[in-house]
Amino acid sequence: MQFYEFGFDDDLLDGIYAMGYNTATPVQEQVIPPIIAGRDILASAQTGTGKTAAFLLPVLHNLLTQGRDEHSINAMVIVPTRELAMQIAQALEGLTYYTDISSIAVYGGTGGANFAAEKKALATGVDIVICTPGRMIAHLNMGYVNVKKLKYLVLDEADRMLDMGFYDDIIKIISFLPKERQNLMFSATMPTKIKQLAMKILQDPEHISIALGKAPEKIKQEAFIVHEQQKIPLIKHVLTQKQFDSVIIFCSSKQNVKTLYAELHRAKFSIELIHSDLEQEKREQALLDFKNKKLKMLVATDILSRGIDVEDIDLVINYDVPKDGEDYIHRIGRTARAATDGTAYTFVSGKEMGRFARIERTLGKQVPRGVIPPEIGPAPVMKPRSERPEGSHHGKPRHGGGGGGGHRKPGSHSSGNHQHKPRTENSGGQSSRSQGGERKQNNQPKRYNHNRPSSGPAQEA
Repeated sequence: MQFYEFGFDDDLLDGIYAMGYNTATPVQEQVIPPIIAGRDILASAQTGTGKTAAFLLPVLHNLLTQGRDEHSINAMVIVPTRELAMQIAQALEGLTYYTDISSIAVYGGTGGANFAAEKKALATGVDIVICTPGRMIAHLNMGYVNVKKLKYLVLDEADRMLDMGFYDDIIKIISFLPKERQNLMFSATMPTKIKQLAMKILQDPEHISIALGKAPEKIKQEAFIVHEQQKIPLIKHVLTQKQFDSVIIFCSSKQNVKTLYAELHRAKFSIELIHSDLEQEKREQALLDFKNKKLKMLVATDILSRGIDVEDIDLVINYDVPKDGEDYIHRIGRTARAATDGTAYTFVSGKEMGRFARIERTLGKQVPRGVIPPEIGPAPVMKPRSERPEGSHHGKPRHGGGGGGGHRKPGSHSSGNHQHKPRTENSGGQSSRSQGGERKQNNQPKRYNHNRPSSGPAQEA
C-alpha cells in the first residue's frame, strides 16, 4: 500500500517522501486506518516493522487536519528508555519538517538548561511530547504541565516499561490526563500484565498482531556451541574472516561488555562500548559515530536491543545468550531491517544450552549450527532434548519444578545523534530547533518549535 492512499495531509506527505518512503509496511497498513478513525489500539509487533511511523503518522495527520490547542500538550508518547525517546524525536523531525507541528523529547540524565527548556514547552504548549516516565512525573509534580486538552496517549514498548517497574508511574501520569482521549498501546509481547493494563486504560480497543515471536525471515541465523573460554577466540576469528562494515555485539552484563571491548580494542578493531554506567555524552558520541559509519563495531548491553535505529547493520552477535525468545528477537532484529538482509550469530556455552533450547522452542525451529574452526579447539555438543537421558538436565540431576518506518527508496541515509538509558536515569530532556531549510508557509502563527533538524529532514525509525 502506498502512503498517499491513506489520504494524509499534503505537508505530512512531503515529509514522508523527503525521507525516501513510498510503501507502507504490514503493521502500518493495519494500524494507521483505525487510528485515523479514532479507535483505541492494542498492537503487538516485533522490532523493525515500522511501528514508530505506524503511530506517529496518523496522530500527526489528525493534529494537522482536526485542529489542536496551542496552549496545551496535544499528544504524549511514553517510552521506557532515553534512547528510544531520542529515536522517536528524530523520526518526528523528519516527518514534520514541512509542517508547523512542534515536539520535544523529555528524558533523564541531562542538565538544568534542558530542564528549563522542557518546563517552558510543557507549560506553554507543545504538540507532541516524547517522554520517559520518571522525568515526566518530575514535571507533573511541579504543577505547571498543561495537559488539559491532550487528545492522544501512546505507550510504546509497554512490556519493557512494565518489566522495568514503571507500572505505578504510568498510572500516575494517566491520572493527570483528560478522561476523553485516544489511547494507543504497542507491545512486543502480550503477557497477562499487559492485558490487565490495557483493560484499565483502553476503551474498546482494536487488537492488532503482526508476526509476534518470529524473527524476520531475511536474517541468516547461526548458533555456535562453545566453551565459555572459547568465545573470545571465536569472535576474533569471525570478525577477521569477512569484511563487516557495521556490527553490534550484545552481552548480558556490563562486565562482559567491558572485558570484550578491551580484548577487541587491543586487537585493533574499530570498536566502542555502550552500557548504562557510561556517561551520556560518551554514549551519544559512540552511537553517532556508529550511525555515521565512522565506527564499525559496538559492544553493548541490552540497552541497545530496542532503542537504536541504525540502517544497514551487517552482523549481530549474541556473545551471551539472551534471557528469553523475545529478547533474542529484539537483539537480532537490529539487522535485516526494512528490505535489507542480515546475519545473526549466537555463542552458546554449556551453561546456556537450556536457555537457548527454550529460545528455539519460542522460534518454533532449531537455529542452524555454525562450524567451529579447528584452531579454536574441541567444542561441547548440544544434544536435542529427545537424545538426553530421562530425568537429566545437561548431564546434571534436575531438582524442583520446571523452567521456563515503511520501506525506503535506495540511497536514503540516516542522521542524528539522539540516544538514551534505562530506568536508573529518568530525569532530563533534550530538544532541538531547525537551523535552516525551506519550509512551506502556513497561515497559522508560528509556534514554539522544540525539535527541528539542523540540515534537512532526518530519517525515521
